[in-house]
Amino acid sequence: MRLDSGKELILRKIKDGTIIDHIPAGQALNLLKLMGITGREGFTVALVMNVESKKLGKKDIIKVEGLELKPEDTSKVALIAPMATINVVKNYEVVEKRKAVPPEIVEGVLRCRNPNCITNKPNEPVKPRFRTVNFKPPKLVCEYCGYVMTYEDIVKQLLSEQ
Repeated sequence: MRLDSGKELILRKIKDGTIIDHIPAGQALNLLKLMGITGREGFTVALVMNVESKKLGKKDIIKVEGLELKPEDTSKVALIAPMATINVVKNYEVVEKRKAVPPEIVEGVLRCRNPNCITNKPNEPVKPRFRTVNFKPPKLVCEYCGYVMTYEDIVKQLLSEQ
């Protein structure tokens, strides 16, 4: 990674892997944690934080060589980075581009924060289930008790379970 004379940030291309762009500024480390990337896996990881963005003002970017993010992981990424773009790279070329969109229904991923919710009762075989009522930033509502999970609640819970 280097800066050229035109103040452009230059990152080396990756041969095979994933690039996550348009991450809200300051969330890249949280996203790496959510993805379970610690640095011990052997992947080459490039991380750029707080760079200028026409779309977001400031943004983060993650490049992970050697890891192809699966489509089912895209919705999990969207809960932290709802504006993100996921690019799958093969042989130095982007072969797939996905927008991170929070799923309409989030089931079994988060716990309801309402201690009286049926999903928190030990003898009830009910998985927590949330409906997305706002996408940017994500806001979820428990389908059983109506408790509202804010973006901050979602991020905190996702990261505490890693």
